[in-house]
Amino acid sequence: METGQRPISRRTLLGSATAVAAACATSGTLLGGTAHAAPRPEPAAAAPAPSSLWNEYRRNPFDHPQIPYIGRAGRHRGDHHAPKRDASTRTVDVLDFGAQRDGSADAAPAINRALDAVGKRGGGTVRIPPGTYRIDDVIRIGHSNVVLKGAGSTRTKLLATKNLTELIGPYGSRYGGDKSSWSWAGGLIWLCPSGRWDSLVEAIKAKNWPFEGWTGNQRDEWRTLATVRAAKRGDRTVTVPDTRKLRRGQLVLLRIADDAQHTLLEHMAGDGPGPEAYFWDDKTKLTSYVPYEWPVRITSVKRNRVTFERPLPLDLRPEWDPRLVTPVTPLTDSGVEGLTLEAVETPQSPHLLDKGYNGVTFQCAYDCWADDITVRHADNGFGLVAASACTLSRTRVEGRGSHHPYFCREGSHDNLVEDFTIAQRTVPAPAGTQLHGINVEGLSSYNVWSRGRMDMGTFDTHRGMPFANVRTEITVNNDGRHGGDASAGPLYGARFTHWNVTVTNERAGLIKIDGIAPYSATVAISTVREFDQTDVPDFTGELHSRLEAYGAPGGVQPRNLHQAQRALRP
Repeated sequence: METGQRPISRRTLLGSATAVAAACATSGTLLGGTAHAAPRPEPAAAAPAPSSLWNEYRRNPFDHPQIPYIGRAGRHRGDHHAPKRDASTRTVDVLDFGAQRDGSADAAPAINRALDAVGKRGGGTVRIPPGTYRIDDVIRIGHSNVVLKGAGSTRTKLLATKNLTELIGPYGSRYGGDKSSWSWAGGLIWLCPSGRWDSLVEAIKAKNWPFEGWTGNQRDEWRTLATVRAAKRGDRTVTVPDTRKLRRGQLVLLRIADDAQHTLLEHMAGDGPGPEAYFWDDKTKLTSYVPYEWPVRITSVKRNRVTFERPLPLDLRPEWDPRLVTPVTPLTDSGVEGLTLEAVETPQSPHLLDKGYNGVTFQCAYDCWADDITVRHADNGFGLVAASACTLSRTRVEGRGSHHPYFCREGSHDNLVEDFTIAQRTVPAPAGTQLHGINVEGLSSYNVWSRGRMDMGTFDTHRGMPFANVRTEITVNNDGRHGGDASAGPLYGARFTHWNVTVTNERAGLIKIDGIAPYSATVAISTVREFDQTDVPDFTGELHSRLEAYGAPGGVQPRNLHQAQRALRP
């Protein structure tokens, strides 16, 4: 393992800081003949040391070997000032559609009628005034430019009385057995394009597995817009032989296929002897996630050159047949704000048998968002399923305990989860249940979790070789366990970064990753110790990982890697 830095202790950091200025001069006042000196001020805290890795990264921000570029993660390239919707769209009130705010009747039909009405007219805002609204069905946002807006998470509550198994049916696993896919999919507030929603429900009711990715149920519902010539990770402009089907502002899907030697998967793992020696062929769940599909918007088309709003996530090589294709029609510029979704409190189900008391899920969604949302008593809190460029701000999971408080899977990329909370469960965990945490899997990449407080859970890297994800400025009581099927392959691909993480109970659990993740960076985390779930590297030989400021959370500048990258972005 290549650390690149000697471990730095808190004592070393404090001792190397600039000395504090001399204390204020004392002022003597005679009281009964005794002179009392003014109290000496406490020494100022030492300034965090500049990170050597950060200084190195700044010289090579788009192609650094350990740290991914995530400065444009989130909705509208991470622009917090982007408008939430077109100001010309209309606003309606669910009370005008027949909703009752005292919980006396099912409000789901009224809310869904309002959402459908504004959606069919091009978009708008559906307001839910203060109150408690009973919902006996899924709340569906199936049109773009639609916002479901409560009066605030402490003032508007949706009380969900039924689970997804009752409402839609048993959602079996594509891998057989009695597992429930509601353990990692679906939400009682479900943002999903209406066409995709219809095919999902039909497939579930027919007991078929509905594919959840970006290009359709059998991955044959796409057409080629242009082939793409060779390019390097970090490039924003690519060359194509024909641009006639491309235009500025268009949302396209970059599709990269693997070859028989699995050199694309090797590249995602960082290339080199370790990934080359790995046996990929029996990792059937992992190989089902390929081709890699990355949605992105075009910002410029000039002659035969196309520029994207984000840099390329991977190299493009001819043997991988890179091409721009059409995605399924996605949901764009829709969101949910200012409410609490509370399920009726029932005991948590045994592991992988969740009934589907799930919170808010984004599926085939791009440039969408959630803000000021609390989910209570859920099997699974917030989901990102083939969702990209979405922002979840000020979200909270609380109540009786969740299987996945947050899950990110099936090729979800460039999402931002910030100012999030996973509260301590209010009842003991029943036997046979499982707690994960902030989950990422299924070749999901360039996602960010920033400024979080986790009173329970863990950093659940759930196999399926996610890569180039960042967790930064998070405090965690690390009491969860990670999951992942052996057929899903490695825990980590290349360029995973954990930056400024405070662990309150000293338990490792996939937070100190320099000994397990290839081409990774572990910077300014608490001193941790291994426990009974101890993993070994998936790849043999040198991992090329980096470790800096170990044992000193908050001990380096910048404090938050995502915010620092936002300030640097072009």
